[in-house]
Amino acid sequence: MLWFLLCVGLLIGGYFIYGTFVEKVFGINKGRQTPAYAQNDGVDYVPMSKSKVYLIQLLNIAGVGPIFGPILGAMYGPSAMLWIVIGCIFAGAVHDYFSGMLSVRNGGQSVPNLAGKYLGKSAKNFMNIFALVLLLLVGVVFISAPAGLLGKLTGMSVTMFVGIIFVYYLIATIVPVDKIIGRLYPFFGALLLFMSVGLTIAIVVSDQHSLLAGFGPADFLKNLNPKDAPLWPALFITIACGAISGFHATQSPLMARCVENESNGRFVFYGAMIGEGVIALIWCAIALSFFDGVQGLSEGMNGNPANVVYAASTGLLGTVGGFMAVLGVIVLPITSGDTAFRSARLILAEYFNMPQVKISKRLLLALPLFVLGAILTQVDFGIIWRYFGVANQATAVMMLWTAAAYLMRTNKLHWICTIPAMFMTAVVFSFLLNSQTLGAGLPMTVSTIAGIVITAVVTAMVFYISKGKDAAISAEEA
Repeated sequence: MLWFLLCVGLLIGGYFIYGTFVEKVFGINKGRQTPAYAQNDGVDYVPMSKSKVYLIQLLNIAGVGPIFGPILGAMYGPSAMLWIVIGCIFAGAVHDYFSGMLSVRNGGQSVPNLAGKYLGKSAKNFMNIFALVLLLLVGVVFISAPAGLLGKLTGMSVTMFVGIIFVYYLIATIVPVDKIIGRLYPFFGALLLFMSVGLTIAIVVSDQHSLLAGFGPADFLKNLNPKDAPLWPALFITIACGAISGFHATQSPLMARCVENESNGRFVFYGAMIGEGVIALIWCAIALSFFDGVQGLSEGMNGNPANVVYAASTGLLGTVGGFMAVLGVIVLPITSGDTAFRSARLILAEYFNMPQVKISKRLLLALPLFVLGAILTQVDFGIIWRYFGVANQATAVMMLWTAAAYLMRTNKLHWICTIPAMFMTAVVFSFLLNSQTLGAGLPMTVSTIAGIVITAVVTAMVFYISKGKDAAISAEEA
């Protein structure tokens, strides 16, 4: 219990201490007009209050990632919680803050355009393709996962729920942001709070389960995986959204178009990631506690994290409370899936320079995306999830390097982005080189050394690009 509270306390402290430091390094301008006012179009650029934008941002980024990822990560033991705390404060929240605030500073532009501006045209072209692939994978994952849970909860056809969610996604993708997303998300947020707080209280007062009982300080530095799966680098790919997630870089520009003042950025972007970190901690702790350790968790999960969600929710809160908690878990991916397709539409709109005021223009870009999404739903969920995990963290790497390049060009403390960018670059390349299914299948030692070498090369390239004669940007852009 004390270890859980300590982790939560560190996350909250990180928001007030390190979050304030990051904000100071960026240098907000409270008197600067934000895109919500400068480009107000009543569709995607709409001013909204700080609390509403925060809530939408939290729900946008909190899909099944901060639930399924930490459950899978819990297979390594409490070390997963340590990475959630450290990764969230020093990497994930920093990543989200800069992806949001750089968008605010650049007229609400999406991550490919930001990468192009600060890293060059090649980075822009790469990110246009990569971001669209990631968003399609996210959209498909966040259709299949909630549809499967709804089918398990009701006993009805999963295919029927896939169709219903698809229709909702299409509507939410093309209507003005304040019509559905801005109105329904406060209710969904209440459901999310019920799920998180309710499950935490239930396991604390439970007679059958004790929160993190049997785990001591040394266990936070051990790999307790019952199958002896290596912790490096798989843990840092598995726990994506709960610690750092490139998907968030595609979502932050949505709310960058709605932020009323730059002073709201820390609460909206850095704060939402801290909120997601708390959700991830809750599910990691529940997974370890409800099943009495990693061996019981492995048996209870039976290859699917959804089994843990259902068993823990109904076991701790009863039939009615469990139904509401599972419903909260279902809401999370749905509120991220719709904005994934919306982000993909806006990236295409920027690429083709196509204004989105007319609904016909929105449909022209949205419909092909949904056709591709429908095709991808026929692919095995496990395969989609593996590709999503790698694509997700690779996108995070690109966004961190983009932010680092911006800070270098403006002569600000770039190390707050450069260090996590270097670490995640080594993680992604080491994983790809070692993976038997997605990569080269090289031995771990060789993969790690090669990953470090590649990281050094990438770092040198970013320094070279950012310190070149054409690298400086104007004071207005800074």
